[in-house]
Amino acid sequence: MIDTHAHLNVSQFDKDRKDIILRCLANNISIINIGIDYKSSCDAIEIAKEYNLYASIGLHPLDAPEEEFDYDAYKKLICDKVVAIGETGLDYWHKPKGKSKREAYKENQKRLFIKQIDLAYELDLPLIIHCRVAFDDMYDILKTRKIKGVIHSFTGSVDDLEKFLFLGYYIGINGIIFKMDLKDVIEKIPMDRILLETDCPFLSPPSFEERNNPMSLEITAREIARIKNVSLEELIEKTNKNSLQLFNKMVYLF
Repeated sequence: MIDTHAHLNVSQFDKDRKDIILRCLANNISIINIGIDYKSSCDAIEIAKEYNLYASIGLHPLDAPEEEFDYDAYKKLICDKVVAIGETGLDYWHKPKGKSKREAYKENQKRLFIKQIDLAYELDLPLIIHCRVAFDDMYDILKTRKIKGVIHSFTGSVDDLEKFLFLGYYIGINGIIFKMDLKDVIEKIPMDRILLETDCPFLSPPSFEERNNPMSLEITAREIARIKNVSLEELIEKTNKNSLQLFNKMVYLF
């Protein structure tokens, strides 16, 4: 299996990162570690080089108030282990009080998101997109730009899903499906557009008895397979193929 969205590069894994990665590799799980700012993007690359994994580099929208996206600095990070730009996008869940502050907050996120779209377009890399309570603005931005990517940790409606499928995007599904009722959405996602992810250390499936990590991927895969009435083997085969098509710099080693 391929965990297309993990954060083993964050500090929560400093004490047991190596053990977790070796356990994943022993169980035929490959990993894309996702940057959320410049430092974590650098860390993701170093981990990818050390363990023959993959990385994505970008600035998360919730980190936008703390860090300006330095286009040239991020561009210099590109190497054969970087398969995408992101995690980037829009997140309107936490908004400052006051109309003018809220608008400025949203506009800054949009500005930094568009800079990362431009970088992905220049480098011919897909986007890993975070979208929370911002689907209309996200669609308005993406519909005018021809670029591939995945809407990670999808939580939108069926109508939202259909819009992004029409634009050609893949849909990332993780343990949030055990916290939200996304059955109708999962049923509507074509098999050739689903990606598996954990978003670890966040969104652990309820039956997973440790801090979330890529070893929980099979739990989510089984639930998706059950909802779509397909075998686990078919789902894994399809999602692996989808991952390799989108992140075409990847070489699946197992």
